[in-house]
Amino acid sequence: MDHQIPLFPLKLVAFPGEQLNLHIFEPRYKQLIGDILSTKGTFGIAVYLDKLMPFGTEVELEEVSKVYEDGRMDIKTRGKRTFEILSFENPMKDKLYAGGNVVFFDNDPRVGENQYAEFIFYLKELFRLMEYQTEIVPLRLNSFTYVHKLGLKLAEEYELLLMTKESDRIRFLTTHMMKVIPIMRDIEVAKKKIQMNGHFKNLEPLDF
Repeated sequence: MDHQIPLFPLKLVAFPGEQLNLHIFEPRYKQLIGDILSTKGTFGIAVYLDKLMPFGTEVELEEVSKVYEDGRMDIKTRGKRTFEILSFENPMKDKLYAGGNVVFFDNDPRVGENQYAEFIFYLKELFRLMEYQTEIVPLRLNSFTYVHKLGLKLAEEYELLLMTKESDRIRFLTTHMMKVIPIMRDIEVAKKKIQMNGHFKNLEPLDF
C-alpha cells in the first residue's frame, strides 16, 4: 500500500531511530513544517546524491526548538521507516514543497548472536582508536545507532539504507570496520613514533 507524504530532499541519509536536527529557513520548508504541526503528520527525508535518489526515510517532528522573528525554525525530528518513492511531484498541488507516493519497507531485525558479538567487538576497537568516549551497551544498539560515526561515505550510507535485513547491515558495517581498523592502528603507531621524536632513548646494545 502506498502513502502520499511531503518530501524534503537533502544531501544526507537519515536512518530509522536517528534524531536529526534541522534549521528550516526556505519558505517552502517553513510551509511544510507548519502543515506537519497542524496535521500531526510525518514527512520524508529524500536522499539527494548527484540526483534525487529513489529511497529515503520517513521522519516525525518531535519538537520545534526555536522560532526566529523572520519565521526560521530549529526543529528536532526522529527517523521512523525507510521508503521507496513511487512518484515525485514538485511542488505538490497547492503547496510550495515537494511530495510523492511512497511505499514503506518491512525490516527484519533478526541477527545471529555470534555475528552481533563480532560487530560489537570491532565497534569498541574502532572507537578506542578514535578516542571516542561513549558507553556501548550490547542489545541496546543496532546497525543504525552509530552509523554516522563509522566513516562511511554518503553513497555507502545510502547503500546501507537499502538493506532490509539487520543481519545484512551488521555484516556490511563489520566488513567496513575490518578494513578501517588496521589503517587506524598504523596511524596510532605513527603518532607514538612522532611523540617519541626528540626524547632520550634507551637503546639496546647490538651483538655483532
